[in-house]
Amino acid sequence: MRPLPSAGNPIHSPIREDALLSKIATAIGEPARTRMLLTLLDGHARTSTELAALAEVTPSTASAHLNRLRETRLIRVAAQGRHRYYSLRGPEVARLLEHLGVLAGGITKKFVPSTPAALHKARTCYDHMAGTIAVALHDQFLRERWLIADPPAGIDAYNITRSGLKTLERLGIDVAAARALRRRLAYACLDWSERRPHLAGALGAALLQHAVTKKWVVRDLNTRALSLTKLGEREMASQLGLKF
Repeated sequence: MRPLPSAGNPIHSPIREDALLSKIATAIGEPARTRMLLTLLDGHARTSTELAALAEVTPSTASAHLNRLRETRLIRVAAQGRHRYYSLRGPEVARLLEHLGVLAGGITKKFVPSTPAALHKARTCYDHMAGTIAVALHDQFLRERWLIADPPAGIDAYNITRSGLKTLERLGIDVAAARALRRRLAYACLDWSERRPHLAGALGAALLQHAVTKKWVVRDLNTRALSLTKLGEREMASQLGLKF
């Protein structure tokens, strides 16, 4: 029989791998928490109120479930104004759920935004652009590696790569001026309607100003809505590789 570890012979890891796996499996295995995780699998963040309704539990119960999922590092939370939005912690969690879904033969529901149509496609979010167009721009900048994660500047921060600098200079955006401002250069801002990130910070503000100046978008006089022009469609397609 293997002797039990004594005080003079401590276990190197305080929590064994099988215990960690069991803890995660238990967190996933509760039906209400499973529904929450599968809801978040589409990549869109949601509030605790929304998740409570989808999981068919009370708000207080949902809060306890979400805390459990955070403790097991399956989800993360982002504060946006008065609200807190929950999303999967990363692609590795999504892959785990996808594999489990294949085994179970399950499906997930598609996210349907409730944003007014006039604001859904494009609008201002303080001094930068939001909506489906802004989220597409954010994704394209990461896909082309014009922006990369910059952990020292924050968990949601980005830095501009050499190819990104060339792209922005070709557009006519003064990156040096954006860097000189006493504010964050670029970071992910959770989009209210899409529940996925768009680009904020000095660079996000510069992109919006560029789009307005070049008449890619036109501001609505009475709301935050932005209208994408035909010129904007052509320029974003030719210069940024985006089609709407």
